[in-house]
Amino acid sequence: MLTSSTLIGRTNERKRFEECLNSQRSEFVIVYGRRRVGKTFLIREFFKNKFTFSFVGAHNQPKEVQLENFAFKLKEYSKSSFLPKIQDWNEAFRELQNYLSTTKCNRKKVVFFDEMPWADTQKSGFVAALENFWNSWAAFRNDILFIACGSATSWIVEKILNNQGGLHCRTTQEIYLRPFTLGEVKEFLAVNQVRWDNYQIAQAYMVFGGVPFYYTLLEKNQSLAQNIDRLFFEGKNAVLRVEFSELFFSLFNKPDKYLSVIEIFAERKEGFTREEISKKTGITGAGLTKMLDNLERCDFILGYSKFGGGKNNIIYRLSDFYTLFYYNFVAFNKSQEKNFWQKMLLSPKISSWQGFSFELLCILHLEKMKNALGISGILTNSSAWRSKDNSAQIDLVIERADRIVDLCEMKFSRGKYQMTSSYAQKLLERASVFVAETKTKYAVCNVLVTTYGVLDGKNYSVVDKEIVLDDLFL
Repeated sequence: MLTSSTLIGRTNERKRFEECLNSQRSEFVIVYGRRRVGKTFLIREFFKNKFTFSFVGAHNQPKEVQLENFAFKLKEYSKSSFLPKIQDWNEAFRELQNYLSTTKCNRKKVVFFDEMPWADTQKSGFVAALENFWNSWAAFRNDILFIACGSATSWIVEKILNNQGGLHCRTTQEIYLRPFTLGEVKEFLAVNQVRWDNYQIAQAYMVFGGVPFYYTLLEKNQSLAQNIDRLFFEGKNAVLRVEFSELFFSLFNKPDKYLSVIEIFAERKEGFTREEISKKTGITGAGLTKMLDNLERCDFILGYSKFGGGKNNIIYRLSDFYTLFYYNFVAFNKSQEKNFWQKMLLSPKISSWQGFSFELLCILHLEKMKNALGISGILTNSSAWRSKDNSAQIDLVIERADRIVDLCEMKFSRGKYQMTSSYAQKLLERASVFVAETKTKYAVCNVLVTTYGVLDGKNYSVVDKEIVLDDLFL
């Protein structure tokens, strides 16, 4: 098992915490994001566990248990010999207010509620009590830093961020914690003395994405393939096999509905329009909007426009690598064969999966691609394009303010990519169709993103610009 004892990345989030500590007002901070992305670790590491008060909601426990746990924490932090008898959340927050009022601190008093959604059991009155605590007391002070954290994104959004009652517009900072980038994963592995090259790290990213916790499960004396077999295929209780159902139940109310939508996305890598999703699932209107928004907030899906289309012309595709891997190789895999993944490594199915996973990896590291192209300072618009008859498509089109359109093609290979005459002709024809159908007046460039570059052969001339895997780590 690897360790996560070193805080990797999270520069912007740390800066925002520092600003909250030094501001002249009380701060109400929401930290949320996908399960296992490192929310609690970030908060505890930044504040060095030096909280004035800290409480963790208990999963699937009734209000009575939540309140009893809260009372024990009050007793612990106040160093009292008396365990308060708390009957409801209004009383709990009054006790917290009394404790904070009498506590001296040489900086802001940091109050950390972890897994806050779990504390809000049915008809508990938790949110109303929180509203009263903040609006009638904490907001009038300048010495409180209240941090609410949780993985249940739908609860965070509905009950706090989009609250239309007493908590409307009360939060002062909203921190959504995203998965690690390739570079951050590389840094994490280096800290743990895992000596993988960029190619191997990219392969790992296609399985685990940027979820820090999944990398802590690696055994550094095993190869990546051996780790994958152990974590996914070593029996029905393999750690990352059972993780999948827990993942969605921890994030969403009515997880079965979300899973039905995710299953649709797993069918086609190119993604679907909202209309296509609605037809396949039977979910319409505000209900579908809410589900797509929540899935996008949790980095499970990515919504991007068709070239030349407006906001109603969005394509949604699955963007969580772990989920993509699970549906491709785990969900319907009944094989009990030992070392399943190691024996499958050279199969056409894995090659195909690596191909479209690499496309997704590039799209999610778009800023790194723009840096490699030297256009980070140029206004751009990124989109996808499909020809009218669906015979041609481009997964990433970068339209630039300097009147250039980059048509990006991503190819994953074990060595330098060899451009065949037929593929070169395909790129030229596709560019011609793109110009004809879009009627663009901009110059069109073919950009190839590969692992190790393109072989300089007779067909190389169709490549206007190159990006290699190493560029995505910078």
